Amino acid sequence: MAGSGKRRRATVLDDDERRGRRRLEEAALLLHKIKDVLLRVLLVVQQLLQENKHCSKRDIYYMYPSMFVEQAIVDRAINDICILFKCSRHNLNVVPVAKGLVMGWIRFVEGEKKVYCITNVNAAFPIPVSIEAIKDVVSVAHYILVVEKEAGKRLPRYSNKKACALSFLRYLVEQLHLPAYCLVDSDPYGFDILATYKFGSMQLAYDANVLRVPEIRWLGVFTSDFEEYCLPDCCQLQLSSEDRRKLEGILTRCYLHKEAPEWRLKLEAMLEMGVKFEIEALSASSISFLSQEYIPQQIRLGRLIWVYYVNVQRATC
Repeated sequence: MAGSGKRRRATVLDDDERRGRRRLEEAALLLHKIKDVLLRVLLVVQQLLQENKHCSKRDIYYMYPSMFVEQAIVDRAINDICILFKCSRHNLNVVPVAKGLVMGWIRFVEGEKKVYCITNVNAAFPIPVSIEAIKDVVSVAHYILVVEKEAGKRLPRYSNKKACALSFLRYLVEQLHLPAYCLVDSDPYGFDILATYKFGSMQLAYDANVLRVPEIRWLGVFTSDFEEYCLPDCCQLQLSSEDRRKLEGILTRCYLHKEAPEWRLKLEAMLEMGVKFEIEALSASSISFLSQEYIPQQIRLGRLIWVYYVNVQRATC
């Protein structure tokens, strides 16, 4: 019996040793893969810089999907390279993926690609990543409408992806000389998105001159719309404690007191009523109500809030 016990203990020790060696081999293999990924991404970046080209992180992933396995691996590699060289992704010629879509009565050329929304106004195309690549913009539209349905509750208030939408909108306003309207949810996150378009990002105030559209006007939706259009109670939600904290924080921003007092009144009404609702609530009675009645009526009757912003430095407040 004693002899068999010793053999069992010897077997256990052998298994532990094998597991230890396997872990070391796996760790060595992982380090080798990390090195291979970094080198591969560095080679791509080198080519981009040498040829003065740009691509997205998603483009890099699809160059070698079997090596990278998943997008997160490429993302980490890009971040590591930026840390290593103390630079931004922009310096590597790695650009953000286009955020959002454009559709309607417009056509333009992006690099070698012709984007003809005007031939099919119901088709949507990705927003261009690089404004420098746009030329020959033609439009017969009367205004530009920004419908922002970003899931702000789940994503950071500002990201590099939003820079695409901001810079493209600014470009269109400057080139076409059209009024721009913004339609957002009636909640603190919707307003935060609107404020970023108009006043610039509070996180990147030094970019406010470039990444903002001071001419944009707040089209809706407003807390008062709920009663005015007799929307069903099921579409109305109570502000959460997080919503209230965010709204109270927004109300302390200096531009709401100096440049946008009417906006502040709308937010105070939202806080007092303690309710919020989404853009889609306006489609409760009819799927076409929003596009055929609400938006045209707001523009025709001037039911919007237009604030002219004069001092970009105040965006840091």
